[in-house]
Amino acid sequence: MNLFIIGATGFVGGALARHLSAEGHAVSGLARTRSAAVTLGSQGITPVAGDLNERRGAVLKAAQTADAVIYAAQAGSEQETATVQDLVRALSGTRKTFVFLSGTGVLVQRTAGAWSPDVFAEDDPFTPEPLAAYRKAAEDTVMAAAGNGLRSMVIRPGLIWGPGDHGHVSMVYRSVAATGAACYVGEGLSTYSHVHIDDVTRLFSLALEKGRHGGLYQAVAGEIPNRWIAERVASGLGVKAHSLTSEEATGVWGEFGALIMSVSGRIRALRAQQDLGWQPRHTDMLTMIGEERLRRLAIPSG
Repeated sequence: MNLFIIGATGFVGGALARHLSAEGHAVSGLARTRSAAVTLGSQGITPVAGDLNERRGAVLKAAQTADAVIYAAQAGSEQETATVQDLVRALSGTRKTFVFLSGTGVLVQRTAGAWSPDVFAEDDPFTPEPLAAYRKAAEDTVMAAAGNGLRSMVIRPGLIWGPGDHGHVSMVYRSVAATGAACYVGEGLSTYSHVHIDDVTRLFSLALEKGRHGGLYQAVAGEIPNRWIAERVASGLGVKAHSLTSEEATGVWGEFGALIMSVSGRIRALRAQQDLGWQPRHTDMLTMIGEERLRRLAIPSG
């Protein structure tokens, strides 16, 4: 299969490009810069020069020549909205495959560090997080396109972890560099469902192989409250775990980072398991605590 990946130089998109290429697919990836093109080429990925702004036409042309298109970019709201709409228009009626990478940010609950009992399967209703309303709209656009001659699907993973990630564990390590303690917000019971990057790439393979038109597939392997992460990091470094107020958290992680560390986003992956036979193989996110790449983040700069 000829695959075109938008976001092929990112954490998830890059892992997808390498995984799908290793499976024998012919993979091309969007390259916004010359250095990005060199990197992709060195990995056996055919670079496509373009971007999601002035050179979006090159993106659409590459999409129209591929058998399947994967959108795995981390773009701004306006860029993402316009690109997804243009891709749907360009691919409708072609019977090609279009897979959109979303995330559980669309359904998180602002609990200020408290635990939430709410867990959402793919078909469960929820109130979208206002900051991610554009992404929920993009999901809806992709899903609706399944009725217009396009095999379109949405994959919505939980917090993705693995080598090179920038998730909650790394944020806790960075808090040690900033404060001398491993930090969490409030009670520290806010919980994000998580999934390893290798399990996400396998889910994409299964979706490409046998995903249904208009399919929505979530991916989750486990969940860990932020305080548990902080306590494990603190134990490994010989420091204390410490609760932050929302204002203090903003000083440590910035406004958006503080929000991420204070919300809950709990999901189930019923469709992924029932429709595709997907099962996670990596279930313990705490296994990466102590990795040297993470321990370095706890060292104050300067």
